[in-house]
Amino acid sequence: MSISNSSVRSLFSARLEEAARFAAVAHREQARRLSGTPYFQHAGAVAWILDRAGFDENVMIAGLLHDVVEDAGVSPEEIASRFGPEVAELVVWCSEVKNDAQGRKRPWIDRKRDHLDALESAPVEARAIILADKLHNLASIAFDLDRGLDVWSAFNADQERVFWYYEATLRLCGAGDPRLGRLASECREKLDAIRG
Repeated sequence: MSISNSSVRSLFSARLEEAARFAAVAHREQARRLSGTPYFQHAGAVAWILDRAGFDENVMIAGLLHDVVEDAGVSPEEIASRFGPEVAELVVWCSEVKNDAQGRKRPWIDRKRDHLDALESAPVEARAIILADKLHNLASIAFDLDRGLDVWSAFNADQERVFWYYEATLRLCGAGDPRLGRLASECREKLDAIRG
């Protein structure tokens, strides 16, 4: 039995290649805390999680780009022009406002509370990206803790506030779609293991 090429979704498109390259260049000067791993590894892991959870190409692309506005100074307009308005909108949902009107870095707790408030009305796809981001972050924390690294010193908040933020995110983003439930459940398992 043969399957026509037109009925099969491509495993990897030119848009995914463009997004991966774009994210890699945007994050080229950044590394993950503690490990020194190039930051793009995180963006790639988020897209991979989203694919495995059953989300479409636009969501995967937004996963690759989820931190380029917040951390690499890319404008939503540039994302929209290159990857379309849906991708840009999803990336904006995932972006915290890090600086105030005067350009000063806002306190960690204010940024997190404001972002959680904004996520209350976020679409399923944006909540999925947030949960995929949290899942990879939690997996990275567990990996580093298993290797004896002082993980908590790398955060801008103490351990209890970090746990509070993850708990609040899981409650807010983990319902309304079975895929969200699965992502939240895996996050919960990682979080519980980290807490011991």
